[in-house]
Amino acid sequence: MDKTIVVIILIIVVVAGGFLFWQYKPAPQVPVTPTTLPAGIVFFYGDTCSHCKKVEDFVSQNNIQDKVKFTSLEVYNNRANAQLLIDTEVFCKIKANEIGSIPMLWDGSKCFLGDLDIIDFFKKQASIQ
Repeated sequence: MDKTIVVIILIIVVVAGGFLFWQYKPAPQVPVTPTTLPAGIVFFYGDTCSHCKKVEDFVSQNNIQDKVKFTSLEVYNNRANAQLLIDTEVFCKIKANEIGSIPMLWDGSKCFLGDLDIIDFFKKQASIQ
C-alpha cells in the first residue's frame, strides 16, 4: 500500500511538472532601441580604424560637415559610445558576427555598415556625383 501512495504522488508530481513546463512562456524580449543616441545622423568610428579613416578623409576632402549635419562617436576609448553602437546594431538586426563592427552610420532609422556604404550615403546627402 505504501508503494502505491508513493507511485500516485510521483505521478501527480510528474503530471503537474509537465503541465507547468508546457504552460511556461518566457517574457517577451523588448527590442533594444537607440533612444539614447543624439538626434539625427550618427557616425560611429574608432580612432585607429583604417576603414573609419577612409570615411573621415572623404568627409574632410568634400567638406561634408558643412553639407550634412551629423554627430561622430568614437567607440574604442569610450565604453558608453561602444554600448550605443552595439545597441543600435542590434536594433538594426546586423548579423551577430558583425555586431561591434565599424565604421557604422545611423541615419535615424537605418544602419549603414562599412566605409563604402557610408561614403555612398554621404554622397547622396551632399549631392555629390
